[in-house]
Formats: sequence, C-alpha cells, structure tokens
Amino acid sequence: MIDFHTHTLLSDGALLPSELVRRAYAIGYKGIGLADHADVSNIDFLIPRIVKAAKVLTSSKIKVVPGIELTHVPPKDLRDLVTYARANGIKLILVHGETIVEPVIPGTNAEALECDIDILAHPGLITLKDARTAAKRGIYLEITAKNGHSLTNGHVARVAAQAKAKLVINTDSHNPGDLITKDKAARILMGCGLSAGQIKATFVNSLSLLASL
Repeated sequence: MIDFHTHTLLSDGALLPSELVRRAYAIGYKGIGLADHADVSNIDFLIPRIVKAAKVLTSSKIKVVPGIELTHVPPKDLRDLVTYARANGIKLILVHGETIVEPVIPGTNAEALECDIDILAHPGLITLKDARTAAKRGIYLEITAKNGHSLTNGHVARVAAQAKAKLVINTDSHNPGDLITKDKAARILMGCGLSAGQIKATFVNSLSLLASL
C-alpha cells in the first residue's frame, strides 16, 4: 500500500509521525505521505517538523514523504503557499478539494489545479473541465477511504475516466484504524466501478508518484 494522505498530531491526527509510520509499515505500507493540514497560520511551524520527521523515519523498507494538505485556504492564497512549501522542503502537496461534506470555498478545485500541486484530495463533484485540467497538468485526483469524503468517489472515478485524469487512492487517516491494506484499497476502487485494469493502473500511479518524490 502507498498512501499519500495521512495526518499526525502536528495537525488533527491522533499519532506522532513515528507511531503512524510504524503502524503503516506493520500492515504492509511501502510508502506514506505525512500531509498535515496547513494554511497561512501554521505552515511555517509545520513544514520543518514534517521535513525532519520524514527524513528520520524513511528506511529501506518504507519511504516517508514530507507533505502538506492546504486546507480551506482562500483560492487566491493557494499559489503563494504552494510556492512557500516547495521552497522549504515539502515534496508532496495536496489541496483539500471541494468535498460535499464541508463548506470548502467554491473555486478551490479550479484554482488548485492551476498550481504546482501533486494531488487534489477528495475533489467532490469535480467538473469535467477541472478533471481535464488535472489530466493536462499531470495532477492526480484522489479516491478516498475516508467516511463522508468518499460519498463522491464514484463521481470522481467516472469523470476522471472521461477526462483521462490519473487516480490515486488514499486514506486521509487521522486515527490508527483509518489505515488500510492494499486489498481493502482494491475493494474500495472496485466499489467505485473501476475495472481490474483500472484498479491496477491506480496502484501503478501511486508507485510512479512515489518514485518521483
């Protein structure tokens, strides 16, 4: 399993980075992104701690990627925060997309996809136009195991297929029980209506992204 979207107690997760990584490794993870919630209020506090943790915790058996999830950031501020994160050692950038279970500012998906990000997390009822932008710019769309955010997984999968946008599957873990095995990830993808070939392609996408970080 490769999972680019997890949270630690540096934002609103339950575990220290060290315990989160250990638990992930114990159930078969090969790669994990530490992507705590960030906005203008905490990004300078968060980045050096995540970068340090990822460096210390990466081993030959699990790769730990320093990331952030820009969350409920006004769309006009996204580009500056992305630039700041990249300049200070963050390798993986997610933007908290327009999930239907939170009041995310309309236009977040569109603006995020014009920035130098890696993944648009739980993009809700993403439009075909925005999915085509993701495909053009090589930004991955997220299928999520997270309750609530997962309500639109089927829509995301269908629109991504139409647009030829690439998918990854993540957990958005906040607690130990949120981590999943690769087998469960495959079942979630199957539940979105993906074929066996599409499921395999989604896992290959995660491998490719991990190798690039």
